[in-house]
Amino acid sequence: MTPFAVLVVDDDFAVAAIHERFIEALDAFTVVGRAHSGEQALRRARVLQPDLIILDLYLPDIGGLDVLATLRADADTRDIDVIAVTAARDLDSVRRAKLGGAFRYLVKPFSAGMLREALAEFARTRRQLDTQPGAAIDQSAIDAIMHGGRVNMPQAALPKGIGRATLDRVAQALTEQEESASAAEIAELTGLSRVSARRYLEYLTEIGRASVAPRYGQAGRPELRYSAER
Repeated sequence: MTPFAVLVVDDDFAVAAIHERFIEALDAFTVVGRAHSGEQALRRARVLQPDLIILDLYLPDIGGLDVLATLRADADTRDIDVIAVTAARDLDSVRRAKLGGAFRYLVKPFSAGMLREALAEFARTRRQLDTQPGAAIDQSAIDAIMHGGRVNMPQAALPKGIGRATLDRVAQALTEQEESASAAEIAELTGLSRVSARRYLEYLTEIGRASVAPRYGQAGRPELRYSAER
């Protein structure tokens, strides 16, 4: 499968290099270029025609939100997806990014797990859109695509004792871990009891959103370690 082409845009050369190394380590993506200003980003977007731009909003010449608006107004670049990465937390920036069609909005500093999940959502969504583009799909599939690629089970399908909000919180905490985590560690991160955290982790494992493996210590029973399915 051809990897998705990514253009990394950040005025900080070191940060751009970190993003590039991280993205290149993922099989589904390849970095085709870097840009360190708004003008450079627009020029390279037109020439390189990437599938996705990782776009910093604080740039030295043209703000990233204006870059996003220009991309959408240009017939040659309007179909390029954008993940905004920024320290801006104000609602106006978030609103403009959403109206401009940003796929995700990540606030710096963010974890590697958050970027990995955003990229995974992008890949899932694009593959859904690129598969049989003329085919009719049902409302649940449309909802999954329109909400960032997240395929959520309806509330009625959840078993007794599993709540949607808590399930999403546990899943997010697990996704943000660089390595595997125990039920006790997830409990501490989410404010749940260890028993409740384990119940949610076991359910995530059951539906294929997590995996579990024992880790053997020096003595006693092995500790179960959970990992998010990427």
